[in-house]
Amino acid sequence: VMADRGGDLSALPKEVRDQLAELDLELSEGDITQKGYEKKRAKLLASHIPHLPNVDLSLPDVQLSPGHSADPSPSPEAPGPSTSSASRHHRSHRSGGARDDRYRSDIHTEAVQAALAKHKEEKMALPMPTKRRSAFVQSPIDTCTPPGKLELSDAVLAQSLQSPDYWINRSVQSSSTSSSASSTLSHGEPKSQPQPQPQPHVCWLLFPFMTLAFSPENSVPPDVTSSTPQERGSRVDLAPAVRGMSRGQSRSSMIETADGVPVNSRVSTKIQQLLNTLKRPKRPPLSEFFLDDSEEIVEVPQPDPNTPKPEGRQIIPVKGEPLGVVSNWPPALQAALARWGATQAKSPALTALDITGKPLYTLTYGKLWSRSLKLAYTLLNKLGTKTEPVLQPGDRVALVYPNSDPGMFWVAFYGCLLAEVIPVPIEVPLSRQDAGSQQIGFLLGSCGVSLALTSEICLKGLPKTPNGEIIQFKGWPRMKWVVTDTKYLTKPSKDWQPHIPTANTDTAYIEYKASKEGTVMGVAVSKISLLTHCQALTQACNYCEGETLVNVLDCKKDMGMWHGVLTSVMNRIHTITVPYAVMKACPMSWVQRVHIHKARVALVKCRDLHWAMMAHKDQRDSSLSSIRMLIVADGANPWSVSSCDAFLNVFQSHGLKPEAICPCATSPEALTVAIRRPGARGAPLPARAILSMGGLSHGVIRVNTEDKNSALTVQDVGHIMPGALMCIVKPDGSPQLCKTDEIGEIVINSRAGGTMYYGLPGVTKNTFEVIPVNQAGAPIGEIPFTRTGLLGFVGPGSLVFVVGKIEGLLMVSGRRHNADDLVATALAVEPVKTVYRGRIAVFSVTVFYDERIVIVAEQRPDASEEDSFQWMSRVLQAIDSIHQVGLYCLALVPANTLPKTPLGGIHICETKQNFMEGNLHPCNILMCPHTCVTNMPKPRQKQPVDVGPASMLVGNLVAGKRIAQATGRELGVVEDQDLIRKLCMWPTMMHQFLSEALQWRAQTDPDHVLYVLLNAKGVAVCTATCAQLHKRAEKITATIMERGGLNTGDNVVLLYPPGIDLIAAFYGCLYAGVIPVTVRPPHPQNLAATLPTVRMIIDVSKAACILTTQPLMRILRSREAAASVNIKTWPTIIDTDDLPRKRPPHIYKPPTAEMLAYLDFSVSTTGMLTGVKRDFDKAALLLLLCFWPSVYSGHQSILIPPLELESSLPLWLSMLSQYKIRDTFCSYSVMELCTKGLGTQTEMLKARGLNLSCVRSCVVIAEERPRLALTQSFSKLFKDLGLSARAVSTAFGSRVNLAICLQGTAGPDPSTVYVDMKSLRHDRVRLVERGAPQSLPLMESGTILPGVRVIIVNPETRGPLGDSHLGEIWVNSPHSASGYYTIYGEESLQADHFNTKLSFGEPHTLWARTGYLGFIKRTELLDASGDRHDALFVVGSLDETLELRGLRYHPIDIETSVSRAHRCIAESAVFTWTNLLVVVAELSGSEQEALDLVPLVTNVVLEEHHLIVGVVVIVDPGVIPINSRGEKQRMHLRDSFLADQLDPIYVAYNM
Repeated sequence: VMADRGGDLSALPKEVRDQLAELDLELSEGDITQKGYEKKRAKLLASHIPHLPNVDLSLPDVQLSPGHSADPSPSPEAPGPSTSSASRHHRSHRSGGARDDRYRSDIHTEAVQAALAKHKEEKMALPMPTKRRSAFVQSPIDTCTPPGKLELSDAVLAQSLQSPDYWINRSVQSSSTSSSASSTLSHGEPKSQPQPQPQPHVCWLLFPFMTLAFSPENSVPPDVTSSTPQERGSRVDLAPAVRGMSRGQSRSSMIETADGVPVNSRVSTKIQQLLNTLKRPKRPPLSEFFLDDSEEIVEVPQPDPNTPKPEGRQIIPVKGEPLGVVSNWPPALQAALARWGATQAKSPALTALDITGKPLYTLTYGKLWSRSLKLAYTLLNKLGTKTEPVLQPGDRVALVYPNSDPGMFWVAFYGCLLAEVIPVPIEVPLSRQDAGSQQIGFLLGSCGVSLALTSEICLKGLPKTPNGEIIQFKGWPRMKWVVTDTKYLTKPSKDWQPHIPTANTDTAYIEYKASKEGTVMGVAVSKISLLTHCQALTQACNYCEGETLVNVLDCKKDMGMWHGVLTSVMNRIHTITVPYAVMKACPMSWVQRVHIHKARVALVKCRDLHWAMMAHKDQRDSSLSSIRMLIVADGANPWSVSSCDAFLNVFQSHGLKPEAICPCATSPEALTVAIRRPGARGAPLPARAILSMGGLSHGVIRVNTEDKNSALTVQDVGHIMPGALMCIVKPDGSPQLCKTDEIGEIVINSRAGGTMYYGLPGVTKNTFEVIPVNQAGAPIGEIPFTRTGLLGFVGPGSLVFVVGKIEGLLMVSGRRHNADDLVATALAVEPVKTVYRGRIAVFSVTVFYDERIVIVAEQRPDASEEDSFQWMSRVLQAIDSIHQVGLYCLALVPANTLPKTPLGGIHICETKQNFMEGNLHPCNILMCPHTCVTNMPKPRQKQPVDVGPASMLVGNLVAGKRIAQATGRELGVVEDQDLIRKLCMWPTMMHQFLSEALQWRAQTDPDHVLYVLLNAKGVAVCTATCAQLHKRAEKITATIMERGGLNTGDNVVLLYPPGIDLIAAFYGCLYAGVIPVTVRPPHPQNLAATLPTVRMIIDVSKAACILTTQPLMRILRSREAAASVNIKTWPTIIDTDDLPRKRPPHIYKPPTAEMLAYLDFSVSTTGMLTGVKRDFDKAALLLLLCFWPSVYSGHQSILIPPLELESSLPLWLSMLSQYKIRDTFCSYSVMELCTKGLGTQTEMLKARGLNLSCVRSCVVIAEERPRLALTQSFSKLFKDLGLSARAVSTAFGSRVNLAICLQGTAGPDPSTVYVDMKSLRHDRVRLVERGAPQSLPLMESGTILPGVRVIIVNPETRGPLGDSHLGEIWVNSPHSASGYYTIYGEESLQADHFNTKLSFGEPHTLWARTGYLGFIKRTELLDASGDRHDALFVVGSLDETLELRGLRYHPIDIETSVSRAHRCIAESAVFTWTNLLVVVAELSGSEQEALDLVPLVTNVVLEEHHLIVGVVVIVDPGVIPINSRGEKQRMHLRDSFLADQLDPIYVAYNM
């Protein structure tokens, strides 16, 4: 092991070696984690290996030291801390590098860097995903030299530009510290030389790559899914060699590229890294308990005894100060406006700014009053007619005004109050698909809004239809739009006065609020609440008449409205509004306004503090000494404390008083919850709480003492509002009062809160009418409380502390994590190189019975792949260290592509929805299901089979279960002469051989047409009568005998496209006594792939000659063919196109029916090439194959080659109609072509007169489970063309017996059952009802054919099984194949497959094993003979099944789920590699959508099959190989993947 470290163990002192040996033992026995092992080992070796101490193993972090963390940047758009000295000089480059500084905290940044440094000892090499060049959406590596490797030779550079993997190895080989130069290099500084690195360091870091040993022995691959750490020195071996190779060769000699150069398969290296990473123990160790087979349950983590629990007493409700009584308080808000409008008309009410930050207009109280009066009059009297007014008092009206025009909004709002209609302020919809607008539709619907007020300019800007009308927004009710500009309003008549009643409980206005799920609801605020809230705010903030207030917040809702629109009018305050657009252009504008207007109060968010701080250097002095209250609206966010501190730090010198900063807590339902009152001059500032994140995740308050890295510093939000009562209750379940040291949801009782969700009484009850209960569950009183959605606790002196919001709460494995905290940690991981403007969204998705955390960030346009991947792997580590939680998915999307909220933030719900629907289009993604899914059920331990087959049989008989077997009807010899004549005019004795049958037909009915071959246009290009076919066969026989020099029993390869030539050649061979081997011809456009298979069959069958057509003969001898095979060693090639007229001297007659008739070669789906021998006896009985029945029974067959069908889809169906065909045979691939290609054209086909009512049976020939969905959709689609639903059916045949069952016209309809997929995985059949969860529909494979017996057998014990038990299908019939044609004569395999006996039961019957799992179920239906019908259900091939976690999976089931996961998945295939499940999906959309598939595929397989996908490979359509029977060649695919020949669009390695 020391070799990995670049040293020699023997040189160490004995005691050190002993300690090392002890360590190794601990690791191998699982007493110590890999991480602990690395740490202790490094410590032991440090003093003995001279180079190690001075090697800096830290990650390439740019430490944000407090010194320049708050470094101001002139770029207002994107303020961000400078991370390197060079960036100060090159400011122009820095505009994109801002972080979202709501979450900035130096302490936290240092904590994160410290946590990352901890990880440095065991630097895991995460396998970086493989991406095709064209899929590099953002950053081609060519344009930027990667950090830390500057002296690259041209060759290395060339290589690096070809493959992104070069960077993986580079990041591991070169010291990671050198890449800290990257931030300077990107700004064009002189290139610094990286320090030469000591050698041992390189060996150390290379360790993850060195475990890849190609060992010759085929040892069992490690189970990476188990949670025990593997022994240190173990080598991970690759899969055993493909069958057919000698066992001695090692795997490495096998993976070769097409040109014969061995590949150090990079795919394997990556999977190897993945295995190494997965070998680390998971965080919560799985508790050991036996899982009963029948109950597949989720692993429930046992409670940890060390979990902190709350210990305090039950909390006592906290009371706010009483509301003061003021003598001249107005009876309603409108009354206050009327009073100021009459007595203080000249007094300024509102100043609005233009885009440059200069005042645009000022609205006086007189103007505000008169315009609102006009609007109220117009709304009530001028819309509609006198008798039918459009609006009645109490109706709801939408207010659609942009933030940049607050004046119009104020007038509209107060106009509505005066008209007694209810205003519903909403955002301006930007487009029909706008993220927020469809949810706003729900709000408008629930509030019953049908009229919208807006300004003329805003109306012009709304999206219109071509004829100028405003478009119907998605999800909106139909709206009337009313423009409220003054010129359109009517002056009220002299006698009209608005009705201003005393405030009561009627609704005054509705404020919108988005829930965690994204639904937008309206919180109704009553007139009395509105008035009381204004009064409480006035008292708490000590507002005086005539003060000036600067408002940077949105005046349509929340604090911006409560202070800036309502309370300000109540107190005749002058409000200066600074819209968001102005802030973006001029971040200092609000500070300047405070300075110019000597404002006493400012309303801001942390964002505004931060922007002002970044921009203040370029400004001349502006004083903030006039401010008595700087209200921080998002002060409840725990991360606001650092912004407040930093702002104070910068602006204290500009006169800002420390006690003026007043954070507050608000909620849409309870309105203002708490606000810090301005302190007295010089009074001590409130203390902070430094809490342990670990404690918070368990919902308890613990002061953080020991581990500084995982601490959260929280500031108070002051005391609760005057006149309110507050409790803290448990956030989930019944509202039980919390203990004093427990985190819970704040609930408030107050007259000043919202009253209900308008129009949604159900949701209202749970939020607005909560009665807290004590520990015993008894209610503590009568009064109802309102849930605020804030999580917090009451600190000393009744101060309120908020640590998060319910909507940002992520509950993972019973622990609570706050989305904002995770954002803060992710941002502290050096975001400047990767994340665009700090735009990060964190949310959870529920997958497999638990919430999983997803982080989505926008990636800077200039970030390299390497930077992004580095950032992602470090975010994983940081969140793991600080929050002790695993991430499920990390995705980076191109800059500016996440859906935005109206104020430019990230629309979380919409982002989550895009992620779940596969519309996020990430450019980088990292999934970590292996590390974070810890509730997987325990792998099944296969129990040893103690019960013998005999006991099973007896057990079944005792239980009253019949043995699962079924028999077709007798296949007798017909003896009634008259019947024979009627049947087919055959002579007395039925012909024993097909060759005789053809000769007899050629004599008795020479002109009867047997075969018609059609081309793509439906024209008969070739026909064959009995005589023509016989003569043609004779010509071929004569030629074979003459030119081939063959002996009886030699093998002859027939290389023909499907058609009459092939049939003639087949009979020619039978006449000559040689054995035909039918081979599919190579594809002329794809010789490299198809010709080697042809060559292989020719070699394996030892063919003496090849019969073929002239064009194919030319191909076999062409130069193109020479490129892929040796064309000089072909056997004799005879072209049969123009043969001389000759008759053979005699026609061969086989001496016995057991003689070999022909060979059938094909590649099985598991990639095995086999030739199956069919003898004459079987050939005569094989009535299923297309060619033979015509000769046997004398009916006409119409042949359509599959290739012709591809170029003309309707061909098959139109021929069925034209020739009035009764029976037709097809494959699933043909059925799929017609379903997909003609599904939309049925009307057109019907118009052409296509009629399928003549079709009696349309049989799909297949060697697989019936594809129920496909046959059903085919039947449904073509029902309109007269196709009877009964006609479509399936047949089942296998390699050993081509015809086992076929749905004839005589038997009962095929039955369908639903089986439980969970029990199938345990090799059991449990029938369930249709629609049951985890159910799988299976259709029976047809009636068992005459002369066939089928039995279900346990593949391990070979004993018969009972009815409805899953086992292998065994067949006994006269037409089973006689064996494999093999070179080696492996008789064991042959006997095993073709001549097997049951271990118990009927010892003498010989059975053929089909290799398919299935079961037999006796149905209630009766068959033709009146007995109960036994249905055979095929589940899938035994060879194909995947053994994962001790369970048996059928690939088709996983593939069905995968194909359903996203609309762009055209086809999918799965296989396993060293216990990892690999999913290959074909992408039918654009390459930008490739990465959307990765999480969806992982989710669906986890949810439906309880499996973790190891590797997701996204490829182009058509990459998954499919054989001529339409079956996927999964093993071929696997070999191509491992040999890196797939050219995938993207390969994601799930961690």
